[in-house]
Amino acid sequence: MAEATEKQLLHLVIGGELSSLDGVTFADLDKVDIVGVYPNYAAAYNAWKQKAQMTVDSAQTRYFIVHLHRLLDPEAVAD
Repeated sequence: MAEATEKQLLHLVIGGELSSLDGVTFADLDKVDIVGVYPNYAAAYNAWKQKAQMTVDSAQTRYFIVHLHRLLDPEAVAD
């Protein structure tokens, strides 16, 4: 098994149409776009940026990066 050269810090990219611009409540959970899980913030950011640029004309549509590593290990020091 190959040794990891970089610490794996999982990030999730999700998005969809919001019910209001004032919050982060999705209008329809069945239509939430789960873009993917990424091994680090840089990869997640690239995916987020691509999806955000594709939906720039839709003010109600937002994409987010969720720091899964913080949820999986909340006692660990944040990187």
